Amino acid sequence: MTTIAGTNGKEDGCVMKRERTRRIGGVVDYRSRAGKEQRIAMEMAIQDFHRSTCSNQLVLRFKDSQGGSARAASSALELIGSEKVQAIIGTITPQEATLVSEIQKATRDMPIISLTSSRATVPAALRNQLPFFVQMANDINLNVQCIAAIVNNFLWRKVTVIYEQNNDFSGDSGFITLLSDSLRLADSEIEHHAAFSPLSSLSDQNGAIEEKLRKLKSKSNRVFIVVQSSLQFAVLLFEKAKQMAMMEKGYVWIVTDEIASLLDSVDSSAFYNMQGVLGFRTNFIDSSKSFKQFKTRFRRLYAKRHPDEEEYSNPSSFALRAYDAAWTIAQAVENPQATVNSKELFKQILSSNFEGLSGRIRFENATLLQHRTFQIINVVGKSYREVAVWSPEFGFTEKSDKYGENLKFGNRSMKELGPIYWPGDLQTVPKGRTSGEENKPLKIGVPARGAFNQFVKVSHDQNKNVSYVTGFSIEVLEAVVKRLPYQLPYVLVPFYGSYDDMVEEVYSKGLDAAVGDTEIMAYRYQYAEFSQPYIESGLSMVVTVKPDKSKERWMFVEAFTRRMWLITVAMHIFIGFVIWLIEHGENPDLERFGAVLWFSITVIFFAQREPLRSNLSRFVLAPWLFAILIISASFTASLTSTLTISRLQPSVSDIETLRRTNAPVGCNGNSFIVGYLINVVGFKPENIKKIDSINDYPDAFRNGDIEAAFFVVPHAKVFLAKYCKGYTMTGPTFKLGGFGFVVPKGSPLAFDFSEAILKATENGEMPRLEEYLLCSYNSCSPSTGIGDGSSLGPRPFAGLFFISGGFSAVAFLVATVRLARRHDHFIRSKLNGIRRWAYTFLTKCHQKVTFGFFQGNPVPQTNSQGSILMT
Repeated sequence: MTTIAGTNGKEDGCVMKRERTRRIGGVVDYRSRAGKEQRIAMEMAIQDFHRSTCSNQLVLRFKDSQGGSARAASSALELIGSEKVQAIIGTITPQEATLVSEIQKATRDMPIISLTSSRATVPAALRNQLPFFVQMANDINLNVQCIAAIVNNFLWRKVTVIYEQNNDFSGDSGFITLLSDSLRLADSEIEHHAAFSPLSSLSDQNGAIEEKLRKLKSKSNRVFIVVQSSLQFAVLLFEKAKQMAMMEKGYVWIVTDEIASLLDSVDSSAFYNMQGVLGFRTNFIDSSKSFKQFKTRFRRLYAKRHPDEEEYSNPSSFALRAYDAAWTIAQAVENPQATVNSKELFKQILSSNFEGLSGRIRFENATLLQHRTFQIINVVGKSYREVAVWSPEFGFTEKSDKYGENLKFGNRSMKELGPIYWPGDLQTVPKGRTSGEENKPLKIGVPARGAFNQFVKVSHDQNKNVSYVTGFSIEVLEAVVKRLPYQLPYVLVPFYGSYDDMVEEVYSKGLDAAVGDTEIMAYRYQYAEFSQPYIESGLSMVVTVKPDKSKERWMFVEAFTRRMWLITVAMHIFIGFVIWLIEHGENPDLERFGAVLWFSITVIFFAQREPLRSNLSRFVLAPWLFAILIISASFTASLTSTLTISRLQPSVSDIETLRRTNAPVGCNGNSFIVGYLINVVGFKPENIKKIDSINDYPDAFRNGDIEAAFFVVPHAKVFLAKYCKGYTMTGPTFKLGGFGFVVPKGSPLAFDFSEAILKATENGEMPRLEEYLLCSYNSCSPSTGIGDGSSLGPRPFAGLFFISGGFSAVAFLVATVRLARRHDHFIRSKLNGIRRWAYTFLTKCHQKVTFGFFQGNPVPQTNSQGSILMT
């Protein structure tokens, strides 16, 4: 027991007033680092209060809780009974305070300030028994929410919880329940609990911790959260984890406020063992003048009290909160009204409102109004660095300057706020799990009886008694495993049942996963889950082809498009007309227009015999002969290409024809296709022939056993690549889920495989593997085609048409002008005749109009008297 009181007389120039002393009790764990800091901080608070008020009425009396619940309760009873304290500060939980009040009824009216984390809201039943209980420690709900936020931020789906068991904390405690509920909201869960006995109760501490860690290492989960422990236990835990290679790549370690807040008090060897650890601690201002003064004095007092820890004597948030708690009671006791009874003292405590070392001290419902922010820290090198600040209101944010105020860019991913260094110097986020138990490879089933061994081929070496598995799907698996963020040992196990049986074997845990040309189907999800498809798929129909004789008759016309034919003929006629216009007056061979037409035909074959007399005609014909040469050569090439490729058409045009005629169809009898053709497409079971190998399909077509074969699209591509002559894919394609990896329900491998498949697809490796699969049949060069070939249009010859047409247009204008000059007299006489005829016609029209007018309107006359007479 320790008593701290001010000295009588003068101290620092202050005349101490003689007053009745009032005792305050303190319950802390003398052995723990937090307890040592709390004790010194409370002593400093009382001393500082005495100096500031020139009073020495307060006396602190401490008791050691020894870190146990029963001992904490007995210590409180001793302080109340023998020391007659009027208030208690310390690591007392509501349950312990309730026990004390039941033993000694007088304590129900005593103010108790708790420095132990618990729920912010004390249950109503306990509140009635503890009307004067004040909570000043962190709300464990905040701790739980922060853990869940970190886990959700990095998408870890399962975690392992580690804690040091004591009377206050066990697997049945409320903290584990709260954490489990919060993780469930973040789509995660606690997969394993690891309860370690208290160090003080272990005779072989190293051996006990190593045994527990060895069990954890054998599990697949790699996300470890140390939710409760003493600092001594945490240091030893990470030392053993480092020795057992559990601080390497792929591991994740998270420590809560109870450990993270004390990292300033550990040596460099502890930091060496904790490289990459992520943690969170209470956020407080460490740059204020008052904190710096407190830190200097605290280090001096701590080093004096514990000289063996002198080098690591920085105060933590536990010391700051204990200092503020003692100052809160001291202020309340100073008030004259507080001397009346405990109720008034309790009221004065709750009315506190001042800026303490740990932040603003205010109470609501007997609970400290907290600033609700945590610093997220990352152990790197010989210390740690702040990564972000978390609060329930804003999520992860940049570093704030005052208790979460002025938070910028809230609700951001922690990865956006700065790099995190993980165990083993890993720069990317660990996936948090391995394939399974340590040194136990994953058993991956592969279909051994697939019809297409290009995807999975199982061969057996009789001499070595070893099976070899190869194929496209196996190459995809290797590419995917290479991109996983952890090592994935596996063995390929040939499976000789159907694909559905293999999926059910994964469900029954006979296989850990399955890889192959396995289609993702909805009904299979009741047994397992699937990865992202690594190749698109659908159900398609392959049939034989036959010659399309209906198009062979007019095949030569398809060398050019219709527009090309029309433009060519029009240009040819126009140029022939221009040449006739130029030559018909001077060249008797081209006098008649029929001769010109014959001339136009012979020009195409450069066989014209009629000579051209005019240079203007040669000016027109020269570019057109060049154009004819190019067009003829192109026509020959296009027609040759068209004749080389046989015109084919599918032997069966649609599925309805097959159903209506009850035609037999074939498919892989070991896959889902049989049921799909019966239940979805509507084929009768007796019309479906089961074929076991890709090599059996040509014989089945040739013998008339089947008229069509149904494949998934990847299989159809392989079949057509291998048997490219005589077959084609036709009809509609039924969309399916694609080929994927089969994993057990709830397995995180589904997410990991999917992410790796997307990475392999995005960097082009998947398309390269598929191209290599199809190109392996390079000896097959198809010489048949289905549908219309590409006919030549006028666009490639546009330049020739413009040049020849331009020349012809100019020649046409020149010929027209020449013709007009040559027949000038004739034209003039004709024009004069027209002019005379027009004049005569207009004159007669005018006379007729005038005569009619006078006939219809009589002329008036006058008599001798001047009267008007009408005749």
